[in-house]
Amino acid sequence: MLLILGAARRATEGIEYAKNSNWKWSADFLIGKQLTGARLGILGMGRIGRAVAKLSRPFGMEIHYHNRSKLNSELEEGATYHENIKSLFSVSDILAINCPATNETINIINKETLEYFPKGAIITNSARGDMIDDDAMIDALNRRKIYAVGLDVYKNEPNLNSGYLKHKSAFILPHLGSATKETRMAMGNLAIDNIDEFFKTGKCKNKVN
Repeated sequence: MLLILGAARRATEGIEYAKNSNWKWSADFLIGKQLTGARLGILGMGRIGRAVAKLSRPFGMEIHYHNRSKLNSELEEGATYHENIKSLFSVSDILAINCPATNETINIINKETLEYFPKGAIITNSARGDMIDDDAMIDALNRRKIYAVGLDVYKNEPNLNSGYLKHKSAFILPHLGSATKETRMAMGNLAIDNIDEFFKTGKCKNKVN
């Protein structure tokens, strides 16, 4: 949600204005995108994708999603399913990427698929940096095909593509999606529980396939 809000409301530019103390409020100062009524596309409607959907509904966003399989109506909670990414991207005023990195999803955002989006769409990624072809994304930002990006993950991090560093429409964070004491403790405890379960039973809930 921080990535969505930061990208939609031009937070990168706003921070710079505030730091430089050179801004003066006016009716059209740093006008951004409104979330109410926007169509949010969720790529990957697993546990995290459903959490994003739940948080987005109070903002008045219309939820669309693509997943490997259609969810049951209870899990969908009124979200609209799309059978393929072209269908999803074409209605996504904002896209939240929440799917795992696989051979099928690497560079799923590329020169071709970026053209599926409505002009002025916003794309956010808190999953894995491999999902986005950075050069294609930066070109789309420069052409204003894509209004803004919100990124917490990158290819070759921490050495992210320098084009994002220079772009006022890129709201970028240093991979801190899980950065609370409670979450990091839970992650550590989960790892310990998996090790304990493996040596007791030969199995574990969260294994690397």
